[in-house]
Amino acid sequence: MKALISIDYTNDFVAADGALTTGGAGQAIESSLLAITQAFIENNDFVVYAIDRHDHNDPKHPENDLFPPHNIVGTNGRKLYGKLAEVYEKSRNKVNVYWIDKRHYSAFSGTDLDIRLRERGITELHLVGVCTDICVLHTAVDAYNLGYKIVIHKNAVASFDPVGHEWALNHFKHVLGATVIE
Repeated sequence: MKALISIDYTNDFVAADGALTTGGAGQAIESSLLAITQAFIENNDFVVYAIDRHDHNDPKHPENDLFPPHNIVGTNGRKLYGKLAEVYEKSRNKVNVYWIDKRHYSAFSGTDLDIRLRERGITELHLVGVCTDICVLHTAVDAYNLGYKIVIHKNAVASFDPVGHEWALNHFKHVLGATVIE
């Protein structure tokens, strides 16, 4: 059984005026990400939206010293980017669609994701979203450590750092044993 984890495809990470945007690189993957997401939903596979959640002026969050404020609860920046928002709204009440608020890079850190996947007998995870070398990478590392087979959709991941993006794609394949689909 397989599942799709759609990671942080929000306005703050993708829109031109986003607080921590991947810009054109993130926008360029929209059609691939949408097609993959819709296919998983229509096939009744488990689809997880793992979305970064930050509280305004949280002095204890470890990212505060690393990045500008982003994905703040209640802001437009935290909303899903572009047509993915429409896809989510149309399918959000389906039993195979699940939203996770995540506090750290990995979708597994501090969430019930592993439990939800194991309840459904899922052994293979398909990852899409941003940033390839941060949240997608950390989710993949945790998935590997938990024994999941990992599939990365190269045309549906992006970063604001082209060097980091390429490094992460190589790392997925050669260190985590992931299948990287062109």
